[in-house]
Amino acid sequence: MSMRCTLGVDIGTSSSKGVLVAADGTLLASATQQHDVDRPRTGWVEMDGRIWWSEFVSLARELLETVPHATVEGVGVSGMGPCVLLCDGDDEPVRPAILYGVDTRASAQIGRMNDELGLDEIARVGGSQLTSQAGGPKIAWVADEEPEAWARARRLYMPASWLARKLTGAYVLDHQSASQVTPLYDVEGEAWHDPWWVQYAAPVEAPPLAWAGDVAGLVTGEAAALTGLAAGTPVIVGTIDAWTEAVSVGAHEVGDLMLMYGTTMFLVATGDETLRTPSMWTTVGAFPGTRNLAGGLSTSGALTAWLAQLTAADYPQLLAEAAESGPGARGLVTLPYFAGERTPIQDPDARGVIAGLTLEHGRGDLYRSALEATALGVRHNVETMRAAGADLRRIVAVGGGTQGELWMQIVSDATGLVQEVPEITIGASFGAAFLAAGAIARREGAPVPDITEWNPAARTITPDPAVVGVYDTLFERYLRLYEGSKGVVHELAAEQRSGA
Repeated sequence: MSMRCTLGVDIGTSSSKGVLVAADGTLLASATQQHDVDRPRTGWVEMDGRIWWSEFVSLARELLETVPHATVEGVGVSGMGPCVLLCDGDDEPVRPAILYGVDTRASAQIGRMNDELGLDEIARVGGSQLTSQAGGPKIAWVADEEPEAWARARRLYMPASWLARKLTGAYVLDHQSASQVTPLYDVEGEAWHDPWWVQYAAPVEAPPLAWAGDVAGLVTGEAAALTGLAAGTPVIVGTIDAWTEAVSVGAHEVGDLMLMYGTTMFLVATGDETLRTPSMWTTVGAFPGTRNLAGGLSTSGALTAWLAQLTAADYPQLLAEAAESGPGARGLVTLPYFAGERTPIQDPDARGVIAGLTLEHGRGDLYRSALEATALGVRHNVETMRAAGADLRRIVAVGGGTQGELWMQIVSDATGLVQEVPEITIGASFGAAFLAAGAIARREGAPVPDITEWNPAARTITPDPAVVGVYDTLFERYLRLYEGSKGVVHELAAEQRSGA
């Protein structure tokens, strides 16, 4: 007997994940493909975009073999972003995709755009000032630095739109992703800003725009033969993983803050008005009529993974020793800027700092301090959002890091926030499957699924009032440590870039 379901696939920084989800929200099967990004130079983070499609094909086939009675009625796609994958007229990548804010190569282009367009005008049109997260300067970087590749560039893709193209032949980008190709998208007008597109992105064809849950097209015969999906299956447009992840836990309503624990950490606050602040990212939401104020740490899970590799210890060991270390890590303060930092300091030349080390400190103290560093980074973002006018009524946590109770408790203790953890935290792939289910329901005139029924809250993490004072003091030192060390750190970053 066949089972109606949707397929959701998300292309992440360190892996791609796929799920099959039944019509009632039951998770039938999941699969993962690990991959690495390329870091050919300091500040460069890129990836061969062709891997995104090959991993989709592999995941789809694995899932369909795992659940042979599944009838996939819709496909959801999602991926890291904003990314810049430029392709020629035959959809062959002209160079590897340049990834989101962890790639900091376009500093010169940011400076030039600021001079040519003006800071106020960029914020008025694009919603945000230009940072390493912005897609526009990365497009300009290819034009400036790789003229042979630029001469062949005709189309712009991100992971979700690349999968939609491969599956259906449609060339389309969702509004949310487009709003992060700053400054080439008009946030209030919800359209490409044509004068600046012509100035910085011609001869690339601006992708037609749609919303994340809209149907991009139907699976072609060629894609069906490769993936095992039925020809004619609807595929949604999709969007960036953090926003799809917010959908997966129902954290996309006005007043919600989604906190995503992953290789990097992401925060998305949803409201009904456009909030602007120089140190955060203003975007449109995944759905019409919503606006987001977003932020992101450049390292979170990546930092803990680095420490695990460095110490040759497994995570249970490190977590046990970190718990024993206690709040404040026995007198350590760490800045988590090991890959520069995105929000709210917007400093690609920031670097990691561990202050207070003695010969008595052990790996558990270091691991504890790393967890606390990411928590203090979250607090810095939350306080900046609130200062900009964000009304944060509900916090929902998601991502692989929610499996770690200690990490989540430290974040609640450091921020004073109660975190709601949903039953299913598999992330963006689940959200993509949900969006696909909604698209199918609308096409059939059926009731649209409710994410609170698909994925109800499972538990809450409450701050421990006994340690509030410890983290208040630690946060003040965290801020002072950055200001006091950045002069030396910037000199070191310049040497690293030059290969000295």
